[in-house]
Amino acid sequence: MEDSVRYLLDLAIILFSAKLFSITGKKIGIPEVVGEILAGLLLGGAVLGIVKESDFLAKLAEIGVIMLMFEAGLGTNLKELKQSGLKATLIACMGVLVPIILGALLFMCFYGFDAPGSERFNRGLFIGTIMSATSVSITVAALKELGKLNDRVGTTIVSAAIIDDVIGIIVLTVVIGLAGNDGSVNVGSVFLKVVLFFAIAIGTGFLVFKGMSWLDHRYTHQRRIPIISLCYCFLLAYLAETFFNIADITGAYVAGVVLCNLADRDYIERRIDISSYMIFAPIFFAGIGLKTTFGAMNATLILFSVCFVIAALLGKVIGCGLCARTLGFDGKDSLRIGVGMMTRGEVALITAQKGLAVGLLTAEFFTPVILLILVSSVITPILLKKLYRGSDEA
Repeated sequence: MEDSVRYLLDLAIILFSAKLFSITGKKIGIPEVVGEILAGLLLGGAVLGIVKESDFLAKLAEIGVIMLMFEAGLGTNLKELKQSGLKATLIACMGVLVPIILGALLFMCFYGFDAPGSERFNRGLFIGTIMSATSVSITVAALKELGKLNDRVGTTIVSAAIIDDVIGIIVLTVVIGLAGNDGSVNVGSVFLKVVLFFAIAIGTGFLVFKGMSWLDHRYTHQRRIPIISLCYCFLLAYLAETFFNIADITGAYVAGVVLCNLADRDYIERRIDISSYMIFAPIFFAGIGLKTTFGAMNATLILFSVCFVIAALLGKVIGCGLCARTLGFDGKDSLRIGVGMMTRGEVALITAQKGLAVGLLTAEFFTPVILLILVSSVITPILLKKLYRGSDEA
């Protein structure tokens, strides 16, 4: 009897610890999600071993990541995306391409080079994909504090970050598809499935949006709207994974984008966030900590972790900064843009989690990812303040 209800105790321990650590993290100036990860790390086999991984917790964590990506899609500003222009798009593209190349090269320098399509090559490509993720929430807070959020540089950073998210989701989908079950999936078939999925999702999404707009107008601020929206999210996530071999989080993100222009978008997001914030998201982030192990830690992995963080930070500065310089920004503004794009957060974790689920990543590689989030979250605001200090604009 005790084992059959053990999951209730695990839930109580995880949710309480995650909240306690997230509040503590916020007070000392680190992202709340990092606190939740550290809670899972402490509770898991790496330290205390109080909570063990289970299929039940894994399913709740998967729902958590789907809901997070649905919220990310809902938060997309399509007008801003359309108006961001060619410059932000090119900056975002280079901010994805350079880290992917650096990440793949770094992994293979440590663990051996192999031909494209091999398991080692795909793992290197996936390490680069993790590096390409950007989370500018901390950058936005720093720019807002400096009064620079809506100037030319601030607008470029935010616009490029939005486009970066979209590109990152597509890259993640393609990389997972290329790996397939045995690493031998035909590249053409993968791209065909990706294109087919987006074509069908956009085509049907127009009809879904029209239908939801009618319901939204008739039942404004009623709970049936977020419930139906969440049903659409889960349905598209299921269809993406089942029929197109595309990550379920891609379907969830696209569902959010389809509904992001509804009049009740903010209401839907608030309602979804209640469940996500209280149960599913903490379990997902704590689950990252539960999966993290130090048993495989050795001198090579420690050195790799340090190089991973340095390469990931420099990848954004080089890719975004140099691109901005060639597009007409002066040297200091280009550096500000590069530094502003350095922060990593939920998307990097979500990408890493998906890699673990499909076998492209092993648990020990969560350590460098968590280290990257911590380091980038701390140093980005500091560097931005230094870069703006003493300028005529500041």
